[in-house]
Amino acid sequence: MSRLLLTGATGFVGRQLLPALKKNHRVRLLLRRSDASIVDGSTESIEGVDFDAPGNLGVALEDIDILVHCAGRAHVMKESSKNPLESFRRTNTRGTLELARQAAEHGIHRFVFLSSVKAQGESTLLGQPFTESQPCYPVDPYGQSKLEAEIGLLDLAQRTGMEVTIVRPPMIFGPGVKANFRSLVNALRRGLPLPLGSICGNRRSVVGLTNLISFVELCCTHPAAANQNFYVSDGLDYSTTRLVSLIAEALGRSPRLLPVPPAILRAMLLAFGKGAEADRLLGSLQVSDQKARDLLSWVPPCTTETELTFTVYSNPGQQPKCI
Repeated sequence: MSRLLLTGATGFVGRQLLPALKKNHRVRLLLRRSDASIVDGSTESIEGVDFDAPGNLGVALEDIDILVHCAGRAHVMKESSKNPLESFRRTNTRGTLELARQAAEHGIHRFVFLSSVKAQGESTLLGQPFTESQPCYPVDPYGQSKLEAEIGLLDLAQRTGMEVTIVRPPMIFGPGVKANFRSLVNALRRGLPLPLGSICGNRRSVVGLTNLISFVELCCTHPAAANQNFYVSDGLDYSTTRLVSLIAEALGRSPRLLPVPPAILRAMLLAFGKGAEADRLLGSLQVSDQKARDLLSWVPPCTTETELTFTVYSNPGQQPKCI
C-alpha cells in the first residue's frame, strides 16, 4: 500500500474522500485542528497546521508517496474580507505552493490538487463547454487564486520532477452539501413555491461526490494523470428547471415551480442586487470530461439521480449504492 497524505479531511469533499482512500492507501492527515469524528486509531494525524503559512512540515511529509490537497479557502458567498484576493491568495495560492515545494523536497511522487471550474471562468455559451486546453479567464478572487496555484504547481513539476495532477470540478453535490444547494433542498421539502419553472434554455454541469471521489482516487495512481489537468462531471448537463425537478423527485415531492419568464426573474434579482445569483440560475456553465474518459478510461460510477437521492436522505460518511 502506498503512503498518502490528505489535507482538508474535515471539509465537504475530504470527509468522504478519506474512507475511500483508506481502502488502498496508508493515510496520514494534515489538519488545522483535531476532529474526533475523522481521527481514529487507524489514521495518523498531524494537527495545528496553518495552511496560510504551513511552516516546516518535515515530519508530516516523511515517507509519503502521494499528497492529495483538498484544504483551502472555499468560495465565499458573503465576503467579509477587505481584500478578498489577498485572502484567497494567502491560502489557495501561496499556502498551496509552499506545501507543494516542501513535498517536492521530500521526494513525494505525486501531488493531486483539488481546484475548481472557477479557475477557468463563470459561464459558457450553450453547447460550448469548457475544455482543459482553452485559455482561462477567472472573474472572481477565488477563481484567480486557484488558477495561480495551478500555474505555480505545473511550473514546480517541470523544475522538480514531482508529478502534479489538477482536478477542476463544477458544482459538487452529495451528503453534507451546504449553502445554496441545501437551501434549495429544504425549500422543496417544505413545498414552497419557487419561480424556477421556465429556466429551460440553460445547461449546467454537476458532479456527484461519489463520482468526484472515484476520479480523485484514480488520479492518485494512474500513470497518464501525471502533469495533467482534468474536468470531471456526471456526464449529463441540466437546465435549472430540470435539476430542481430531479431534486424534488429524489425527495418524493411534486415541485411547485412557478413559470416566471427568465427575463423577468433576472430583472427582479438585479433589482435586489443579486446579479451573480441571476447568472448562476439563468446562465450556462458546462464542462467536458472527455479528456478524463479518453486518457484515464474513467467512467462515472454513479448517476446524478442516485446521488441526489442519497444527498437528500443520508448522512455524510455513508456511501450510496450506485448503478
